[in-house]
Amino acid sequence: MTSALEDPSLERHFKGHRDTVTSVDFNANMKQLASGSMDSCLMIWNMKPQMRAYRFVGHKDAIMSVQFSPSGHLVASASRDKTVRLWIPSVKGESTVFKAHTGTVRSVSFSTDGQSLVTASDDKTIKVWTVHRQKFLFCLNQHINWVRCAKFSPDGRLIVSASDDKTIKIWDKTSRECIHSFCEHGGFVNYVDFHPSGTCIAAAGTDNTVKVWDVRMNKLLQHYQVHSAVVNGLSFHPSGNYLITASNDSTLKILDLLEGKLLYTLHGHQGPATCVVFSRAGDFFASGGSDEQVMVWKTNFDAADYGDVLRTQQSVANVNREMPIMDGHIMPSHRSSTKTCFIETREVNFGDLHVNLEKQNKSHTEQPQVPQPTVPFSKQQQQHHMEAGIHLTVANTLEHIVGQLDVLTQTVGILEQRLTLTEDKLKECLDNQRKITLHIKQTDHKND
Repeated sequence: MTSALEDPSLERHFKGHRDTVTSVDFNANMKQLASGSMDSCLMIWNMKPQMRAYRFVGHKDAIMSVQFSPSGHLVASASRDKTVRLWIPSVKGESTVFKAHTGTVRSVSFSTDGQSLVTASDDKTIKVWTVHRQKFLFCLNQHINWVRCAKFSPDGRLIVSASDDKTIKIWDKTSRECIHSFCEHGGFVNYVDFHPSGTCIAAAGTDNTVKVWDVRMNKLLQHYQVHSAVVNGLSFHPSGNYLITASNDSTLKILDLLEGKLLYTLHGHQGPATCVVFSRAGDFFASGGSDEQVMVWKTNFDAADYGDVLRTQQSVANVNREMPIMDGHIMPSHRSSTKTCFIETREVNFGDLHVNLEKQNKSHTEQPQVPQPTVPFSKQQQQHHMEAGIHLTVANTLEHIVGQLDVLTQTVGILEQRLTLTEDKLKECLDNQRKITLHIKQTDHKND
């Protein structure tokens, strides 16, 4: 017996930024939320209501992207000042900084194991760095316009990038070669990310569309025209069955990927919704907007359903077990959930969905007793989903070690900075002492 989905609800909203919020991300421990803004500040919001927020100042221009490391011990921020900073999200807010590019850095993202960073810039390049000492590893440079976003695949073997040259490129991290370019977007691509299985990517475009591509067959799987303005950001639910999007039309939309339907349209922001992200467990999501606000929403999906999916993904013993299908066809009623937001539901125009998806939907209708996921989540892909779970499980076993290395790395970096400052001060004191001694000798010589 299945139960209906419950409506998402607005839990909290944070005010503190003085300009458009550009990026948001949850700490894996759910105790903190990071946000970056055009006001050049990084804010760390504490999820406990009684705890105050931290405002970190260091960047000299707008922050374009922020992300917590998988361990939660670091926050990376990318800025228009051409630098990337790694922060320790504590009261002191200490950070190390390195010049990453010769243009605005629009995107920064950790690998799943927390050991690498990938950055994307207006200088048309994608660069990969070690988190330890922020050492440059290599550069990917086939884009011919600004690169707005770059992400690692869940297994760390691929990198996806989106550019104002209207292409999305898939790169092999080992060979450092572009293995495919998707060129079918009618506009620029603002944001791109991998599905948790690593088999698909989703892209948010300035042509108001959201497209889902299969990176193994290099085919368009789903095409959503649900927004009436530019789509700025998106995030996959960790179960892989849902996608949330943020748009200049002021709305967030939640898509059911299995059913190929729009589930919710959420109105909360006054003005463009610029960014959105699910929490690591999927029970919350956060959004930011040009109204300078950060909003935290409770997902309220049937917890038993996607909880089972997550447990299945992370279980090595159950690799061959097929993921359950979400009860996505039950459409919630239109109702207000809070004073500051309201939720509406409407049907998607199915005319622009991929042909294979329509055929699979018909098959699903004809044989309800043997439920099968719709494209892009076939039985074979569910298998890949499980395999991705193995990689995540292995990565999680390294998390504590990597986390401690993160902290040690930052501590050493900060000590090095302080040592440099001390050396500079000592040199200044010695120079002053030399000048004073010389002056005394000159004075004594005149007196003689």
